[in-house]
Amino acid sequence: MTFDELNLNTPLRNALSDMGYVYPTPIQEESYSVILSGKDVIGIAQTGTGKTFAYLLPLLKQLKHSEQRHPRILIVVPTRELVLQVIEEIEKLTKYINIRFAGIYGGTNINTQAQLVYNGLDILVATPGRLIDLTMKGILRLKSIQKLVIDEVDEMLDLGFRHQIDNFIDKLPPIRQNLMFSATFTDDVKDVMESFLRETVKIEIARTGTPIEKIKQLAYQVPNYNTKLNLIEHLLKNEEELSRVLIFVDNKKLADNLHSKLDAKFENQVGVLHSNKSQNFRINTLKRIKTNEIRILIATDVIARGLDIKDITHVINFDIPDVPRNYIHRIGRTGRADKEGIAISLISEFEEENQTKIEELMKKEIHIEPIPKEVEVSYAYTDEERPKLYDKTYLKIKKSKPQDGAFHEKSEKNKQQNSGSPSKKRKRRK
Repeated sequence: MTFDELNLNTPLRNALSDMGYVYPTPIQEESYSVILSGKDVIGIAQTGTGKTFAYLLPLLKQLKHSEQRHPRILIVVPTRELVLQVIEEIEKLTKYINIRFAGIYGGTNINTQAQLVYNGLDILVATPGRLIDLTMKGILRLKSIQKLVIDEVDEMLDLGFRHQIDNFIDKLPPIRQNLMFSATFTDDVKDVMESFLRETVKIEIARTGTPIEKIKQLAYQVPNYNTKLNLIEHLLKNEEELSRVLIFVDNKKLADNLHSKLDAKFENQVGVLHSNKSQNFRINTLKRIKTNEIRILIATDVIARGLDIKDITHVINFDIPDVPRNYIHRIGRTGRADKEGIAISLISEFEEENQTKIEELMKKEIHIEPIPKEVEVSYAYTDEERPKLYDKTYLKIKKSKPQDGAFHEKSEKNKQQNSGSPSKKRKRRK
């Protein structure tokens, strides 16, 4: 099936043609007619399969011109990066349509965003916190919302937004269409779905946890941080093959530390992105990798879901995430739009349990490669890697069963019998 067969209007077809899109992805094809019918939908599809267009195309086809100030379509996403990404996709699709839209998110001037909302909108894209802030101020009114989209639901719940979701849903009109999209279908997602969706149609393109087939997965078993650093420096020397690389780490401190180490080796080629960076810094860093000013981007999981950078050749997991599905989200940054990609994981002995859980989720083993001979294996551990004396497992004392020779019965004369309290003994003597 082509987009021409989806019964799109001319402005949308022309916009898709300008982008060079001919064929819809499976989630786009399956969702289109169901969303047009007005039913509530929960869409489950792998990262990088076009979920954003899956809900934008039918919503834009139905959206009629209006002069009213309050938005009629509300799209809620977990991160600032994802707000910007959805806005970018709306801009592409509305090239030939007169539609008012804006994105609001934390970490930037609320008064500027309040003015955008006050000027009047058809579509509002928001993070939960800023959405509630503007609603509480009375600037944003949700009484005209006809369509609610919650994108990346599982990520939103992982970040602890369940209370905010319940909060803004209570302020919406009871009669509306609800659309939820996610890469995984967890128990928490199911709970939210059952809370406020009616007569839901579930569209699941791939089993939860299934990685995109075009991503080649491999790993190295690496003893410690210093060896990981040596290995990653060795891999990144191949600039021709690793031309656009995302490196995922567990926390902000590690991201900054790794950035300083790699920037010394690959000057002006490395960027870093995490939640402590200002919004302008984050936007500029994303622009730099998209325009090939840098080829290596170090990031934490907080942006793993809102990051859409074309032609990522490699995703490198400097460490293995505790939550197995986060691994799926990470590697889904490559192999997008039907292209091939490579995911490399550096696994220490402390992370092998996480590896096992990931493989169980995928029902697939990650291929282990030998460490190249050129890479120096370090035997020096960082302070974070050394066992701590206050570690519960370090202090745990196991009770062992008595062994031969270490236990014997008391002799009869040494055995004491409880004969009651001292006062009772005296009474008996009397």
